[in-house]
Amino acid sequence: MPSTTLPPNDATTDPARGSGDGLPALDPAVARALKKDDAGLVAAVVQQYDTLEVLMLGWMDEEALRRTLTTGRVTFYSRSRAEYWRKGDTSGHRQWVRGVALDCDGDALLVTVDQEGAACHTGTRTCFDGRDLPVVTADRPDTEGH
Repeated sequence: MPSTTLPPNDATTDPARGSGDGLPALDPAVARALKKDDAGLVAAVVQQYDTLEVLMLGWMDEEALRRTLTTGRVTFYSRSRAEYWRKGDTSGHRQWVRGVALDCDGDALLVTVDQEGAACHTGTRTCFDGRDLPVVTADRPDTEGH
């Protein structure tokens, strides 16, 4: 993965010191639990809260997570644009937060949302629509090992 330069760690972006937007800082225990990659990011899987369909994958740093946890809308960090973006601000396809969970290793987030419109930038409901790969499938053996 190419290296991404994150915004400077100052009072406007460091969640531990507040952001100046009046919203609560990220809980330090949550920040410590995150196992970020070399660019300071954690994968965030986004799932529709009622149907459980996987909609997309985005990336968050501590600030994007703080914004997501405190505003009710999902915010990501764009690796390609090196900036924060809130899903739906330009497309109208907003994601309304229903829950956020950290996985057992701390290196991924599961964000459950109520998706408004398409989740994918291509206009499809999910980023995985029509993108199935050929695969050999298998059934789990019954309890007798057959």
